[in-house]
Amino acid sequence: MSVVASAPGKVLMAGGYLILEKPNAGLVLSTNARFYAIVKPINEELKSESWAWQWTDVKLTSPQLSRESMYKLSLKQLTLQCVSASDSRNPFVEHAIQYAIAAAHLATDIDKEALHKLFLQGLDITILGSNDFYSYRNQIESRGLPLTPESLGTLAPFASITFNAAESNGANSKPEVAKTGLGSSAAMTTAVVAALLHYLGVVDLSEPCREGKFGCCDLDVIHMIAQTSHCLAQGEVGSGFDVSCAVYGSQRYVRFSPEVLSSAQVAVTGLPLYEVIGKILKGNWDHERSEISLPPLMNLFLGEPGSGGSSTPSMVGAVKKWQMSDPEKARENWQKLSEANLELETKLNILSKLAKDHWDVYLGVIKSCSVLTSEQWVLHATEPINEAIIKELLGAREAMLGIRILMRQMGEAAGVPIEPESQTQLLDSTMNAEGVLFAGVPGAGGFDAIFAITLGDSGSKLTQAWSSQNVLALLVREDPHGVCLESGDPRTTGITSGVSSVHLE
Repeated sequence: MSVVASAPGKVLMAGGYLILEKPNAGLVLSTNARFYAIVKPINEELKSESWAWQWTDVKLTSPQLSRESMYKLSLKQLTLQCVSASDSRNPFVEHAIQYAIAAAHLATDIDKEALHKLFLQGLDITILGSNDFYSYRNQIESRGLPLTPESLGTLAPFASITFNAAESNGANSKPEVAKTGLGSSAAMTTAVVAALLHYLGVVDLSEPCREGKFGCCDLDVIHMIAQTSHCLAQGEVGSGFDVSCAVYGSQRYVRFSPEVLSSAQVAVTGLPLYEVIGKILKGNWDHERSEISLPPLMNLFLGEPGSGGSSTPSMVGAVKKWQMSDPEKARENWQKLSEANLELETKLNILSKLAKDHWDVYLGVIKSCSVLTSEQWVLHATEPINEAIIKELLGAREAMLGIRILMRQMGEAAGVPIEPESQTQLLDSTMNAEGVLFAGVPGAGGFDAIFAITLGDSGSKLTQAWSSQNVLALLVREDPHGVCLESGDPRTTGITSGVSSVHLE
């Protein structure tokens, strides 16, 4: 028996920094880049030793990093003790294991005998991340291949991540950590929590929107456990948009109050983990979310500029410091940003409605605009509906340009490169390309991958243009689905997206 669950990576299209504070919203798109967690027993037979009734084995494998860790898990205290020589501890997975098992013990109508049998067989957990979570520029360049999506496509799925050259021959070699900013830790944590909860009989991923064992739908249980695990592992309570996206898919998101995790934060003082999880599951999770996706015939593209990525926590810290040092200017900037974000959201919603109400005209406008630069779009505003669609397209562009200006101003005031000069030049040239609606730096900004929203079939021209600018276009696209149950090991089934997709209610 094995369970495979997956959860998507994210792109925060609008709402960077503001999303840290209520009631500001963020627009976050889930993607077809997914993390997979495979849970199965270590042993087919039950262990008969007396000590085995208090402890169980946990094996954690990450093939892409060539890492394997063995743990002893106390079934009474739910503490994990690493017994392997590896120094590559993964706090996100460790917290996910402890909190998911605590939830299993709390589920009153679960089959305790069957649960204990699963524990006695041990837990074998394998984690795999889609290639788009990581940078493979070095591998492509070392093969002498061009920086194109086609070159990325020649890599094996779940390709090994290269090691730093300086330590490649040493026992303590560290995996290269160049990432693309898709939220790998949130997707990984969510996938592990979902797979474990399903494996242990706490939730049913085949029908996750039904009310489950804790008086709420199973998706909400996964969300609460994953948020708690992720926040505790990273050492602070963030906005949680990345975990929420990993659970529910593309959405408009307003964060939860940090106080809901106060019991988990003080757990280190000795509060039993069962009590912590009990309080978490009964807490006032006051976040808000509603379903969103890109309007029809629009596509998400990500381009990796090869600048090395950025540290989101340090950038957030610098912005918070600026807010405290110049609160009046910060409030003014945030208010204008909030208005610009709302304007973008409004324009996209109007475009979705226009597509629904006037599909044939909408189709024609998008097709025409996809081969033209934005300055030429007005040439097709020949009828009232055409004009209305083009007006909203141009309005969305203006909203994103306004967001970019305000984000740059924030970065300059805080002394951090939210939209560095190199990214500004790249984004400006991208927005001037044919069929590009808008482009930006996602989330906290910096040197991670940029994003672009294109019209119709214009994406191939954009990826060629990026390649000429030494920018590698990734294979990732928007996929509005959240966490889901898979039919098998993605290495053998060729799975690229979930088979049991879940939409927001």
